[in-house]
Amino acid sequence: MIIDKLYNDVQKKGPVCVGLDTQLSYLPRYLLDSDMSVEDKIFEFNKKIIDATIDNVGCYKVQIACYEALGIEGMRCFSRTIKYIREKGAIAISDVKRGDISSTAKQYALGHFTGDFETDFITVNAYMGEDAVSPYYDFIKNNDKGMFILVKTSNPSGKDFQDMYMGEHTLYQQMGMKVSQWGKNFIGKCGYSSIGAVVGLTYPEEFKIIKEIMPDTFFLIPGYGAQGGTGKDLANIFKDGLCGVVNSSRGLITAHKNKTEGADFDYFVNEAVLNMKKDILSWL
Repeated sequence: MIIDKLYNDVQKKGPVCVGLDTQLSYLPRYLLDSDMSVEDKIFEFNKKIIDATIDNVGCYKVQIACYEALGIEGMRCFSRTIKYIREKGAIAISDVKRGDISSTAKQYALGHFTGDFETDFITVNAYMGEDAVSPYYDFIKNNDKGMFILVKTSNPSGKDFQDMYMGEHTLYQQMGMKVSQWGKNFIGKCGYSSIGAVVGLTYPEEFKIIKEIMPDTFFLIPGYGAQGGTGKDLANIFKDGLCGVVNSSRGLITAHKNKTEGADFDYFVNEAVLNMKKDILSWL
């Protein structure tokens, strides 16, 4: 199952997930001033980052909004980036946060698990319940795909609803229990399910509660770096082993800013990856 590959890559290369949430303003001057198309500029930026970091990261997450905002050229670059990650033998997570009823979700599944935008994992918002999740089951079982479902997000206002109590449990706890239940049929040899959960590092105390109610779940963990999360926050989460990937986007792919505007920008990105990896592992 795809979770086994992700798990093994994390054990081998570390838990860092590079977020390729690329915007034109992130590019070094030599690319911005080139005669290349917008599509080629951003793809070259992404490609150099992938090549420089692939030995030191567990996976890559590509935020589709950054590419949709650039129109057709952006979406072509999104497709090329996902394909390149997978051609290099790495895991690609498409951060698309889909969440709709079964008939529409089936089309989302076809759109991101086959064809031009085929990826390994997608992110899903399950607010509509299992109807928003079940159309992906066949692809997980038969096409070696996976998903990460939003449980406790890293943004400050997530608590407006996620922390509300529904009887004895909060909404995020209820969601965690449901996601764990849905994932039971897709557990790989590594002991984790191909249905994972998105849980933000910005709430480490809540994360400990979630981990207890989701023992078979592998986590996609945003909130490191620019959002305030640190390696120390992961000490209790990873104390029994690496059970997730920790995403950083801006903190990594803009690491070259104020240092270089040339083609050597990827050196500084990889340096930031190594520092993040060291910070995380030093607390384990």
